[in-house]
Amino acid sequence: MLVTDLLPRVYHLSRADDLIGGLWAVIAAVFVFRDTYQHSMSAAVSRIAATAVSLVLCLAYLAFLPFRTWALPVLIGLSVLVVYLIGRPGDAATAAITTAVVLVASAVSPQHAWQQPILRLADTVVGVAIGVAAAWLGLRATGQQAGAST
Repeated sequence: MLVTDLLPRVYHLSRADDLIGGLWAVIAAVFVFRDTYQHSMSAAVSRIAATAVSLVLCLAYLAFLPFRTWALPVLIGLSVLVVYLIGRPGDAATAAITTAVVLVASAVSPQHAWQQPILRLADTVVGVAIGVAAAWLGLRATGQQAGAST
C-alpha cells in the first residue's frame, strides 16, 4: 500500500483537496524550474518563504474562525505586508496568491479548513523538490555544472 493511499483516510481529504494539492505541487515545480541550478534554488527559497508566511497567517485565522469573504482581502493584504516587513518584497505576489488559494480551498472544504494551510505547504514542498531535482537533472544531462550561473 502506498503512502498516498493512506492520506485520504488519515486526513479525510476530499476529491477537491486531491485536485488542488496535485495542481499546487505542479505549479510549485514549474515555478522553481529555471535555467540554472542557482536560479532554481533561489526560486525554491522564494516559494517556500512565501508559502510559510501564508501558512502562519491562514492557520492562525482558520484555527479559530471559519472562512469569511472579508478575510480574503484582509489576509492577502497582511501576507503582502509581512513579506515586505521581513525584507522579501519579491515574494509578495507569491504570498498573496498562496493565501488566496489556501482560503478558497478552505471555503471548498470547510469541514477541515484548518488543514488547508498545512496541506498546501506539503504540496509546495513536494513541488519545489521536484522542480529543483528536475533543474539539477537537466543540468547534469546537458553537462553543465550545478553551481554555474550562465
